[in-house]
Amino acid sequence: MRLFLSSYRFGAHFDRLVALAGPPGRVAVIGNACDAWPSMRASAVTSDLVPLGGLGYAPEEIDLRDFVGRAAELERRLAEFPLVWVRGGNTFVLRAQFARSGADLALTRLLADDALVYAGYSAGACVLTPDLHGLETLDDPAEVAPACGVEPQWDGMGLVDRAIVPHINSATDPDGACNRLAARFRVEGVAHWALTDDDAIVVDGSHTEDLINTAAT
Repeated sequence: MRLFLSSYRFGAHFDRLVALAGPPGRVAVIGNACDAWPSMRASAVTSDLVPLGGLGYAPEEIDLRDFVGRAAELERRLAEFPLVWVRGGNTFVLRAQFARSGADLALTRLLADDALVYAGYSAGACVLTPDLHGLETLDDPAEVAPACGVEPQWDGMGLVDRAIVPHINSATDPDGACNRLAARFRVEGVAHWALTDDDAIVVDGSHTEDLINTAAT
């Protein structure tokens, strides 16, 4: 299994993604964490497609809403790409869309077979954790029902062994909610990674590397 998980896009570690996934090529972009924001969704996805293209990738959006009830087809489609890029947004909405489309099971199988690399930031990273409790202080679970037609799930995919708190000391978290959640997890003894927007976690097989500036957290 190969994972590149960050707070914001590549963080300060684009070179590590290239080392993990190989030179830029085709990439499937999943923007469904933004499905609760219809007026902003297209521009949010474009804000990832354009910089990826500028770095030499050939990005293509895979909209999980197109694959509800077509899980086997989605798995075949994702298997065409050496890299899947999952952008941020609402973690609960993303988790619901993963479940509705079967992306959670498809990606778990493809990662187990080392068929692709999963790169996710913010919600795209948090969705891989064991448990989403606590993230309701950052993302609104009430956005799930109107966007997805289902109730929110509180389990993550469990592909990493601890929680992720993104946007530590970041301009993308102006009210400090992420710092407060990390502080709460420390007090409660919840194992977690607290990531600034420069940080990343790299999983390569059985090896997990924390690319974290501990002085900033």
